Amino acid sequence: MKINIKYKQAIFALLMSFSISLCISFILVSINFGYSSLFLPLWLKIWGQAFICAFFGAYFFPRVIQKIMVKIVFIEKPPKSTKPLL
Repeated sequence: MKINIKYKQAIFALLMSFSISLCISFILVSINFGYSSLFLPLWLKIWGQAFICAFFGAYFFPRVIQKIMVKIVFIEKPPKSTKPLL
């Protein structure tokens, strides 16, 4: 399958939000409501809502976070102190 590179971020966000929202909604519905005859319809309804939220988060948050990460200076080891510790 060949897809234009300009869709890479959107496809990544789609796959990540699909899998994460599916897993989290399954766990939360089973914890909060248990397994019954209404489990599947309830889970699919909640998963649909969670997927919409997760997709927009997975698509837009990395852009904002990347801008913040550029401003942070990461170092490998702490600078040596010239003051003796008492």
